[in-house]
Amino acid sequence: MSNILDKDNSAFDTFELNISEKIKGYLKEISNWSFFLSIVGFVGIGFMVIVGLLFGTIMSSLDGTESAAYQLGYTAGMGIFYIIIAIVYFFPVYYLYKFSRKMKKALHVQNNDDFESAFSNLKSHYKFMGIFAIVIISLYLLMFLLAIVGASLF
Repeated sequence: MSNILDKDNSAFDTFELNISEKIKGYLKEISNWSFFLSIVGFVGIGFMVIVGLLFGTIMSSLDGTESAAYQLGYTAGMGIFYIIIAIVYFFPVYYLYKFSRKMKKALHVQNNDDFESAFSNLKSHYKFMGIFAIVIISLYLLMFLLAIVGASLF
């Protein structure tokens, strides 16, 4: 008789997960809310792309004293920035959408492949958001350090 906690077997190798009806209800509710949040995210992305494309028109309607070349460069840069942010934001929203669709399908037809795929998409969503948070925090730290260096120079 082998020990369950052998070095070749972990406790998880012999663990069987039981998904009760209550858990299925929670997962169905999660899939509904994640679907709602993904649709809100897609609408937000659409608005960001529209603002990015129309940024020049919006800014030119404001009365400014800047030169035309400066205003053109600024508006083009800000428009491109909005579109880039929308592209970056698309991926986590898309993973969340795929999670919600796959989870609903898995619970409806009781398909393990869709169930696994749903959690794979949820993992991708959180992985993307985690990496994005690390990048943003790193940029904040870099800007903070540059501000300290810049302030000490003057």
